[in-house]
Amino acid sequence: MKEYSESEALNKAAAYCTLCERCVSEVTAKLAAWGMDDAQQRRIIGRLKEEGFIDEARYCWAFVNDKVRFNRWGRIKISAALREKHLPQEYVREAMENIDEDAYMHALKEVIAAKRKELKGKDDIAAQQKIIRHAASRGYEASIILKEIKYQGDEMDF
Repeated sequence: MKEYSESEALNKAAAYCTLCERCVSEVTAKLAAWGMDDAQQRRIIGRLKEEGFIDEARYCWAFVNDKVRFNRWGRIKISAALREKHLPQEYVREAMENIDEDAYMHALKEVIAAKRKELKGKDDIAAQQKIIRHAASRGYEASIILKEIKYQGDEMDF
C-alpha cells in the first residue's frame, strides 16, 4: 500500500468526505488504513471539522433520515448503528427526536406489506408472527408493529 504524506492524506480524506456524510470514526479508520499515526489523525480530523467536511450533528441527521427513508429501518436498529459509530449522545438523541413520524410509519407499512406479499396471502397466526419478527428485526418497536397490524384489520389472538 502506498504511503501518504499528511497533506496528501488530508486531501484524500476531504475528497472522501465530499462523497457523502462521514463521521469521525469512519474517517479515522480510513486514515489508519492509509498509515497515519494518532497525532496525524487528530490534526487531519481537526482540520476537516474546521473546514466543514465533518459535522457529526449533520451526519446523525442524514444517517437517521436515510435509514428511515431508504433502508426502512426502525428506531432501535438506527440507534444501535449510531452507538457503534461512537457519536456524541446529544447529536444522536436530537436526530432520533426529529424523525418524521409520517415517513417512519409509512416505512413500517411498507415493511409489513412486503413481508405479507412474500408470504403470499397467508393469514394464519404463524404468518402474523413472521411479519412481527421481520418488522422487529428491522428495528421497529413491538408496540407500533402490533398497532399497525391491528389497524390493517388483521386478526390476532395472542
